[in-house]
Amino acid sequence: MTVLPDDGLSLAAEFPDATHEQWQRLVEGVLRKSGKEVSGEAAEDALSTTLEDGLTTRPLYTSADAAPGLPGFAPYTRGARPEGTAAGGWDVRQRHAQPDPARANEALLGDLENGVTSLWLTVGEGGLPVAGLARALDGVYLDLAPIALDAGAEFAAAAAELVRLHGERGTAPADVRGNLGGDPLGYAARTGRTLDFAPFAEAARLCADTYPGLRALIVDALPYHEAGASAAQELGASLATGVAYLRELTEAGLTAEEAVGQLEFRYAATADQFLTIAKFRAARRLWARVAEVCGLNGSDGAQRQHAVTSSVMMTRRDPWVNMLRTTVATLAAGVGGAESVTVLPFDHALGLPDAFARRIARNTSTILLEESHLSRVIDPAGGSWYVEQLTEELARAGWEFFQELERSGDKATVLRDRIAETWAVRSRKLATRKEPITGVSEFPHLAEKPVEREPAPLAPTGGLPRVSRDEAYEELRARSDAHLLEHGERPKVFLATLGPAAAHTARAGFAANLFQAGGIEAVTGEFEGSGARIACLCSSDSLYEEQAAATAAALKAAGAEYVFLAGKPSSYEGVDSYVFAGCNAVDVLTSTLDRLGVS
Repeated sequence: MTVLPDDGLSLAAEFPDATHEQWQRLVEGVLRKSGKEVSGEAAEDALSTTLEDGLTTRPLYTSADAAPGLPGFAPYTRGARPEGTAAGGWDVRQRHAQPDPARANEALLGDLENGVTSLWLTVGEGGLPVAGLARALDGVYLDLAPIALDAGAEFAAAAAELVRLHGERGTAPADVRGNLGGDPLGYAARTGRTLDFAPFAEAARLCADTYPGLRALIVDALPYHEAGASAAQELGASLATGVAYLRELTEAGLTAEEAVGQLEFRYAATADQFLTIAKFRAARRLWARVAEVCGLNGSDGAQRQHAVTSSVMMTRRDPWVNMLRTTVATLAAGVGGAESVTVLPFDHALGLPDAFARRIARNTSTILLEESHLSRVIDPAGGSWYVEQLTEELARAGWEFFQELERSGDKATVLRDRIAETWAVRSRKLATRKEPITGVSEFPHLAEKPVEREPAPLAPTGGLPRVSRDEAYEELRARSDAHLLEHGERPKVFLATLGPAAAHTARAGFAANLFQAGGIEAVTGEFEGSGARIACLCSSDSLYEEQAAATAAALKAAGAEYVFLAGKPSSYEGVDSYVFAGCNAVDVLTSTLDRLGVS
């Protein structure tokens, strides 16, 4: 907050300061007019929203909710470095999983020539062969472009090959930067297979002794996020992983300072911008607390963060909307203080990205940095009392989950069970469209030509599941696509609109939107000849009272096998079921396709 000099022009000096209690009384008056008799904090609670992890969004925040600290100083809530990313922006890190070394090389060079500043390579299973690493990096200036590996079980071979390439190309040890990508616990979470820690400890020792800018280990929270974890669970799991690596590294002979220096943390950035900002801020605060407990001082407790736009939020239908999702997520990661940001291409869920998708991905960061000047402000979220209080609450929830894992004798089971519970709750919100998905559960476009891409290499599986917000609707749409391919048309629902347009337009639009989310085409006009076997009445409540029963009877006499009504459940004769805001759309659509014989 800027303090203006005393120049005799005090703004609003004649007005007394308003208090929180005065505001609450005004809220009470408004709520009383709507029939709610509440007072004090209860009035404020009535306007609050409950989020995942028990977090609450309140209607008003004040300076009392401000977080202490400055950017670059413990507990690093406001940033790991005093200058933030203002000096040069965040590191634009592009991911590549192209298995063909020559094609990978072409893509890598294209990205580096057009704004990417570091490369994230999937090597081994699900990506580039280790033997093809040299060919893929041909022409890449390794002293200028940091390389981050993701090699899973082939970590030792991939790390040795990258180090060999640095030596062969004459990179000075002080100029070697990046991350070898060792993450045995993350690999176990994805595959259910354990790895011996010795090669990771040896790599950490090598980096600490010889390559000060190269890190050996990544604490990757993506396996938990991609299994459906909440933000607090993602934070707690990353803390547990980080602490486990510190224990292993110090037992292997590294000092606590050396061990901390070998870790980089990777988190998902979602289109929930405020929660994402708070997550990155909370992660730094929590890790600073771990470092403090370990006896570390100074900048040793500053967490280095790599943000990746969430794959869970990416959709296969109408994938162009993913550009908007990743833009918001990238903005949130940058505002949250991530040093490196990877924007997944909009066609990520469809297979290997094409050149256009990679261009859009890298340009997302470029536009935010060069045109929106997002990095020119140190800690842009500082002073947002809402974000700071959300950070505080999320940090507490993440710490509680971390403690739960530390107390558990079987962390893997606790993780799997708790994450499954969280995803089950979220799945219900997705099914009822309380969490809408644009282009999928809301505003689907059945006539849109599908976007097709070359299949991506199969990623290792066997551990935690990989979920996606669109998975239930994607299954329904796939059934509709198969029906279209076999019969030349999609399953249909007839919208029987009653009365003038003013009476039926809203509910007809609602019903069409709902049924199309399951690949069921909405048709109007005359029922006979429409090709539909089910119908849905659409009108106002008053017209339903007058015409619903008779219209339902007429539709069934004309051959309708099942009649829905768009509106709150009632007992109209001849109506078999009701669709309304908050109904379980997935259940309705699944049973409808079953009823129509669409397999």
